[in-house]
Amino acid sequence: MTELNRRSLLRAGAAAGAASLLALPARAQGQYPTRPVTLICPWGAGGGTDATARIIGALLEKDLGQPINVVNRTGGNGVVGHSAIATAQPDGYTIGIITVEIAMLHHAGLTQLTYKDYTPLALVNQDPPGVQVSASSPYKDIKALAEAIKAAPAGKMKASGTGQGGIWHLALVGWLQAMGLQPDHVRWVPSNGAAPAMQDLAAGGIDIVTCSVPEARAMLDAGRARSLAIMAPQRNPQFPDVPTLNDALGINYSTGAWRGIAAPRNLPDDMAKTLVSALERAYKSKEFTDFMHSRGFGTIWAGPQEFADFMGKSDRAMGEAMKAAGLARA
Repeated sequence: MTELNRRSLLRAGAAAGAASLLALPARAQGQYPTRPVTLICPWGAGGGTDATARIIGALLEKDLGQPINVVNRTGGNGVVGHSAIATAQPDGYTIGIITVEIAMLHHAGLTQLTYKDYTPLALVNQDPPGVQVSASSPYKDIKALAEAIKAAPAGKMKASGTGQGGIWHLALVGWLQAMGLQPDHVRWVPSNGAAPAMQDLAAGGIDIVTCSVPEARAMLDAGRARSLAIMAPQRNPQFPDVPTLNDALGINYSTGAWRGIAAPRNLPDDMAKTLVSALERAYKSKEFTDFMHSRGFGTIWAGPQEFADFMGKSDRAMGEAMKAAGLARA
């Protein structure tokens, strides 16, 4: 090989190396993160929270250039996983996905943890409850159902969607109170989740199911149920024909399940800023939008301070609903 050819090859190799470096995330040597990050999920594999954690983990991994390992820490109605996030070292290498249950667990006396035990990074998802009835129900719209509820004796009508004191139960409690009724005016029938509740609804065992519209989607698509309204400020673009309570009844009441990313309290500011920037890029990506919309999951963005304010409001609302329902223990 001539000296000229050798130099040409070296120059070509250097150019290729530079191009490959440009393809990687632009991070200075030694800049956080420099090793794998653990993302704790307090709920089981295969569920909606797990799926959301994994798409976010994959997008963060691509952005930050380090493995993001999603670890499911389940148990205690979410206490185990939420505790694992809160009690980890605030070194940027353990973060987690926290859910609406953090606004409920301490009111139930299950833990002393509150949203104040975290460094909030980003709210990425909120799914409001819908009000579902069976396809054979005489109530064709939410106004007719609301009038029937008010006219019925307390306890005659039955609803379900989750366990006693779960988010969908509290959604019903809040809606009843917003209509000026007692929180137990409609009797709650506990279930192991939205899917069995929807089956019971279609079979005629209960009158109403309050759960997210995506959870009810299979029965809606099969023509075995109807969604009459959602408890949200705006309609869900995935279900544009379902009105809000405010649209149909003039009741400005909204609530819902939500998911966000947080770290242990006292995370250093520089690490928090790195994570928030990467999370915002992930949230705005086509991959995230397509993933969430394909499942009917709602998307909402709130940065650290807005997320903290949102959690404070959620905590107060859940506490009030639980006290009204006689479910608060602390």
